Amino acid sequence: MTGTKAHLTANGSGPDAGGTGHGDGPGDRAGRRTAGRRPSPRGLAWLVWRQHRLVLGVMLAGSAAAAVWGAVLRGRMAGFIDAHHLAGCSLISLVPRCEGTQEAVGAFRAAYHSSLQLAELGLVLLPALIGVFLGAPLIARELEAGTHQLVLTQSVGPLRWLAAKLALPALVVLAATSGLSAVFAWLWQVGGDEVSGSYWYSTLGFGSLGPIPVAYALLGLAVGTLTGLLLRRTVASMALTLAAMIVLQSAFHLLRPYLMPVTTTEFGRESATRAPDDSWVLGEGYTTRSGARPSAEGMGCRPDGDYAACLREHEVTGRFLDQHPVAHHWPLAWIEAGLVLAVAAALTAVAFRVMRRRHG
Repeated sequence: MTGTKAHLTANGSGPDAGGTGHGDGPGDRAGRRTAGRRPSPRGLAWLVWRQHRLVLGVMLAGSAAAAVWGAVLRGRMAGFIDAHHLAGCSLISLVPRCEGTQEAVGAFRAAYHSSLQLAELGLVLLPALIGVFLGAPLIARELEAGTHQLVLTQSVGPLRWLAAKLALPALVVLAATSGLSAVFAWLWQVGGDEVSGSYWYSTLGFGSLGPIPVAYALLGLAVGTLTGLLLRRTVASMALTLAAMIVLQSAFHLLRPYLMPVTTTEFGRESATRAPDDSWVLGEGYTTRSGARPSAEGMGCRPDGDYAACLREHEVTGRFLDQHPVAHHWPLAWIEAGLVLAVAAALTAVAFRVMRRRHG
């Protein structure tokens, strides 16, 4: 009986075959299958959510709260405008029906202009905040602590890990900023431009409407991720991300007027230049017989002198006004958003290349 028992045990079919001996029991086989199994994309997404749930949760909750606040503000603004018949009116307006509404327009601006500017400022600053507090720590914190090595040893390639780290935050950023942009555009339909004095072409107005905040938010995430990957230090990456976003947003702001050809309106030499309230005026001055565009100061013409004679002396034939009419708003916005997204895609590609070289 003893020999038989020993024989069965040696062949892996005895009582010890379940894992207490040296046989290939079910427990051993299951363990090896589990160890060799590649983590599923769902598992990686859950891991990323667990790691960054605080920042992502705050972003989603803050976006929901801001959307509710925007809806309430819109209702109050619409009620005021309807009660005083202010739609399309401004402090100085040529519209006949707006005559006598200046006092009401001033009261509207005193009540709601600061709230509207606060909403604009929040959307303009949001991309930099996303880059600093989400993008920069996304990879830098893992590299700084060395916790990325644990994941990379679980049959997860570095590029797959980076893709998983980026995908979920990008989706949350896209959803949150798209919702906020839509709510603000809905709010802007009531109180934007003439009534509030916050025009579409202003720095805050343009940066908070349509696809612009969404594109810059994704750019902030890409900038933060790349800086974190390059520096591998969380605080340093956050600082560099902030500086980079300031530079990039400022550069696109300077480029913005030149994304589309301007509309030029010509006037007579003695006529005053006039533009609609909602037009973005980029330049105005005089035109000469040769086609030059000198300024009055450049010609030395002074209002307290013989102004008309000075203009004739310099062969001035008329005046001009360069502007972007309100019809240019959305084409300008989509062109700039496309350029910003192209930069974000390029930075993301660089991040994957760096990841491949260092860990691939």
